[in-house]
Amino acid sequence: MQRILSTELTAYAGEKVTIAGWVHRLRQLKKVAFLIVRDAAGFSQVVIEPGHETPEPAITEGSVVEITATVTANEQAPGGVELTSPEIRVLSSVDVPLPFELHRPALSAGLAAQLDHAALALRHPSRARNLRIAAAATAGFRAALEAQRFVEIQTPKIVESATESGANVFALDYFGRPGYLAQSPQFYKQLMVGVFERVFEVGPVFRAEPSDTARHLAQYTSLDAEMGFIADHRDVMTALTRTLSGMFAEITERTGFVPPAVPAEIPAVHFAEALRIAGAPADEPDLAPAHERALGEWALREHGSEFVYVTGYPMRKRPFYTHPSADPAYSNGFDLLFRGLEIVTGGQRLHRYADYVAALTAAGEPLEAYRGYLDGFRYGMPPHGGWAIGLERLVARLVGAANVREVTAFPRDLHRIAP
Repeated sequence: MQRILSTELTAYAGEKVTIAGWVHRLRQLKKVAFLIVRDAAGFSQVVIEPGHETPEPAITEGSVVEITATVTANEQAPGGVELTSPEIRVLSSVDVPLPFELHRPALSAGLAAQLDHAALALRHPSRARNLRIAAAATAGFRAALEAQRFVEIQTPKIVESATESGANVFALDYFGRPGYLAQSPQFYKQLMVGVFERVFEVGPVFRAEPSDTARHLAQYTSLDAEMGFIADHRDVMTALTRTLSGMFAEITERTGFVPPAVPAEIPAVHFAEALRIAGAPADEPDLAPAHERALGEWALREHGSEFVYVTGYPMRKRPFYTHPSADPAYSNGFDLLFRGLEIVTGGQRLHRYADYVAALTAAGEPLEAYRGYLDGFRYGMPPHGGWAIGLERLVARLVGAANVREVTAFPRDLHRIAP
């Protein structure tokens, strides 16, 4: 007899089946006991009548059990059926007190305790749901980009030089010479435009920023894309909008969670105008979190959109590879804000070798350190651009989590390197 999942039980009404999972809750009433068993798909209710033979070892919450029983209709049970006359076998018993209860609608433990006991906390339906949404978003990202002729690539996570700046990298000893954990796949995805024209990657990136906030992680998952033969950054924004729409549709299809609608055309404001809307001084070089929140409120109020693009960031706040706009003080770079939080950074890149030499020289960077990267532009590269989505930030905003650690299985931050 093969094991079936909780969501399949209704198809077996009146039949004997075998299920297996974790004891989510044991409810002992006067005349009967109810065993709620959790598996990957959901919950099953098992009825234990008086006189039922008690298995050894004893059944405790968290224990793994295998149960063979009859599927019986009951409108009050999960899915409209329950399991009766069970034969219970304990596959793995729990003989220590759980640090917190999983059967409550919400975890009562604080976030620090949840992260300390991640192996248990992640089993709570709310935490598991967040990870399923992240998985669906990633699947949707892949599907949406493949539909747009993008090819998935994998790039190194140990690199010879910093991608964006030398200040926020994790240094390591690479067989006796210096190396770094990659801040992003930026250099490699640009070079791969010369191979496939359109590429994407799903992978970890590492930022040694000493930022102890609810929106920062030292390691997070980046959804990167790069595309060639563009007119400017607006082509990139169009592809990104289409990709987000596909991601959100996949989330609903796979999990039942319904994200907000992605407008066919997301409203966009220039950085200078964004400062005015947010009530910030005109000489601010970047948007602070309070400014982002104000812009999110403005986009919802004026355009009915939970999204807003901010374009034309000052060149002084963008990496050296960013393409300037017609006004050289501003860039063809953009951020996408979702519900008042930046979740995507992107833009048009430089594509001529001479421009890279000039940009690196102006920044005081030695050309030799970027030799392998610069070769791609010496050999010819089309106008191109791309973006990077922070997966954890996106999911946190979708589900209303106050902290990105709530949607991260095993977060790494300023203080945490375990479990």
